Amino acid sequence: MANLVFSEWIQIFLILVLMYLAYFDLRTFRLPDIITLPLIFTGLLFNSLSNQGFASFQDSIIGAILGYSGLWLLNSLYRALKKQNGIGMGDAKLLAALGAWLGWQPLPGILLTASLTGLIGGVIWLVWNKQNHRAAFPFGPFLAIAGIIELLWPQTIQTLLLSKLA
Repeated sequence: MANLVFSEWIQIFLILVLMYLAYFDLRTFRLPDIITLPLIFTGLLFNSLSNQGFASFQDSIIGAILGYSGLWLLNSLYRALKKQNGIGMGDAKLLAALGAWLGWQPLPGILLTASLTGLIGGVIWLVWNKQNHRAAFPFGPFLAIAGIIELLWPQTIQTLLLSKLA
């Protein structure tokens, strides 16, 4: 029982940190290393030490590596084509943190959810701020929302998608 309560407090902590990062990114277009880097390491630590972890330690390490390297590679390809960055490395660190906490398996669903909500939210952001389609908008809030959805309702996105494809 105590471990279950501890796990719930960890979930609340993680949700609060993700909400703060979403707010901070909306206001500043930055995800500060002082929060994202410790978030990666605490996710790895939590999953390595807790028997109530959200993922195995191995899945947590793979998740952190894939989360960061996936967005780094995507940005590198975009930069090679367009000669400018397409996504900030704070977003890559945030996805690495989500991978460290939740493991590598939810990352495709998190990215899909963040991309779909980001597409809709980005259009709203650009219209609201009277910007053209080339203007930047923060992606971190959409990663945070997708991470919270995955934390509260694991595998929901994959289940919904697979049920529609079957």
